[in-house]
Amino acid sequence: MTSTPTADSPRKQKTPAPAASPEWSVEASEDLYRANRWGQGYFRIHEDGYLYAHPQGAAGIGANLHEIVEGLSERGVDTPVLLRFTDIVDHRLRTLRDAFARAIEENNYKGDYLAAYPIKVNQQHQVVEEIARYGHKLGYGLEVGSKPELLAVMAMTIDTPDQLIICNGFKDSQYIEAVILAHKLGRKIIPVVENLRELMLIISFAEKHGVRPRIGVRVKLAAMGSGRWGTSGGIKSKFGLTIAELLRAIGTLKRHDLLDCLQLLHCHSGSQHQDIATIKMAITELAHVYTHMHDVGAKLKYIDIGGGLGVDYQGSVSDRPSSMNYSLEEYASDVVYRIGSVCDAKGIEHPTIVTECGRAMVAYSSVLIFNVLGSTGPRDLVDNDFIVPSDDVDAPQPLRDLRHALNSLRDKNPRLVEVYHDTARAREDAMSLFSLGYLSLEHRAEIERLFWTNCSLMQRAAWNLEEVPEPLQGLDDLMSETYFANFSLFQSLPDTWAIDQLFPIMPIHRLKEEPEQRAVFADITCDSDGKIDMFISDTGESEHTLPVHDIQPDEPYYFGVFLVGAYQETLGDLHNLFGDPHAVHIEIEDGDWAITEIVKGDSISEVLSYVQFEPDKLARALEKECERAVKRKDMSVRESRILTQFYETGLAGYTYLNVDDQLT
Repeated sequence: MTSTPTADSPRKQKTPAPAASPEWSVEASEDLYRANRWGQGYFRIHEDGYLYAHPQGAAGIGANLHEIVEGLSERGVDTPVLLRFTDIVDHRLRTLRDAFARAIEENNYKGDYLAAYPIKVNQQHQVVEEIARYGHKLGYGLEVGSKPELLAVMAMTIDTPDQLIICNGFKDSQYIEAVILAHKLGRKIIPVVENLRELMLIISFAEKHGVRPRIGVRVKLAAMGSGRWGTSGGIKSKFGLTIAELLRAIGTLKRHDLLDCLQLLHCHSGSQHQDIATIKMAITELAHVYTHMHDVGAKLKYIDIGGGLGVDYQGSVSDRPSSMNYSLEEYASDVVYRIGSVCDAKGIEHPTIVTECGRAMVAYSSVLIFNVLGSTGPRDLVDNDFIVPSDDVDAPQPLRDLRHALNSLRDKNPRLVEVYHDTARAREDAMSLFSLGYLSLEHRAEIERLFWTNCSLMQRAAWNLEEVPEPLQGLDDLMSETYFANFSLFQSLPDTWAIDQLFPIMPIHRLKEEPEQRAVFADITCDSDGKIDMFISDTGESEHTLPVHDIQPDEPYYFGVFLVGAYQETLGDLHNLFGDPHAVHIEIEDGDWAITEIVKGDSISEVLSYVQFEPDKLARALEKECERAVKRKDMSVRESRILTQFYETGLAGYTYLNVDDQLT
């Protein structure tokens, strides 16, 4: 990917407001898509029918997402595109600090608070740089979990050596020696011991280089987490020392006169905690371990409760895996109160509380925008003007049954459940007859047309019922369209495929219009798993289809996938060689939005080189083949030039489809 800074603040042509649908409103779209629930004030539908980002919170200036996307298209930056809102990162960091500041004041806590950003959550240079810059002003630190991450952060903190660096993960001797030597550069760095071998390496290199290092230790708690990662904590966790090993580590440090260097106690309780009860259990247990370590002579300064602060992707405030049943304020209050009360009971000085809540810091800041290329589905087979023949004695029985069901649906008060059962049975009978060779293609085509027409009429009739009978409740899913989306799920939303993560998805415009269709999304990879068929309903539950508008000819239809700033970029892969999408950094300046940086997505040439193809060699090979074709007179010189130019242009082009070449 290439980074292109933009110095000017671009002026935008205002997007015209769409016409409203009768009996539909912006409020109805808000109720349907729930942006006011999952958006935490960062995303709101405005009266003009467009979705706006409010990077500085609900009270701040809004930026029209559709306007941004159209402005980018004018600059040659097409969808799919990842919009990163720098101000949301800043606001999230300050919101986290303010929540703990209030909890500290309310609970009369005598210690401090700081957050450390785990760069594994999103390692993109621009994101880490923004967090390091904003975080340093708040006294925040950074957390690394590997050698590459350590090397990146050490270079980034040259001008801020006082910024805390916490080193988690498994470490070899080279890693640990580098950490020890970093003390001599003035870095405020703490290697966290994951096993006793690491402790011996720390001691060895500290003695070799004459350094009294800061040391941390991670302990395995008995308390388990909740949600998808609930089993990553507890005594079977891959991270940290058992209590017996912890006591051995303390004894070892005493023998080497380094016990005063042990400054931080850490734990891993899980990720995306959906239930506040599990957090309370883990924090209470960790606080007791902390006080007992003081009893045996370890005068710690920091208690690091790790990550786990959830993000309410569903906006349902529940204990579902994609939600959380608590607020940031409750989280901060419980953490501060429980650590403070346990320390008070033992008469121990309150430590500095450290959190590593990377998901809560960056998830809200990134939005993936994609355009719809086209659609397919049963709607193409619906024929509401179908004329039932008055006399067709030769028609097979399933066809006669479907015709009868259609006539029934055209009655004033059709018995919908009965008609549904008749329609479903007739189709099954028809498929059996066709498999046995007793049904012609012409009759099968008419049966399919009638089946989908009947289902469409039943679906619309069911929409008007106060209570939909159970047999009819699957009609919305059955009648849903497949909208082809110009992005790769495996590159941009891997958690949707891997762990069934729910992300908020909604159109960013046409929100004054009533969506009259339901759809699922298929990405442009050649993989049957490349689809999204689970969405957040208007009640906060999950459902298999999303309400959408009809695709209009010659008018791009854009959707946003929200809260994708955590993990999605770094976990993405090159399925079908679709590379990173464009990423654009947006800031609010002088009451308006401005592009501060455009990071161009991968070109075809770049992704080919990732898998050891040599683009120049490929181009030369094709050029030679064209010359041979010209020599054989199978191709003209002009045709040869067209093909080679296409190849060269293609190698330099975006891996995704052109917006102008929409499917029909």
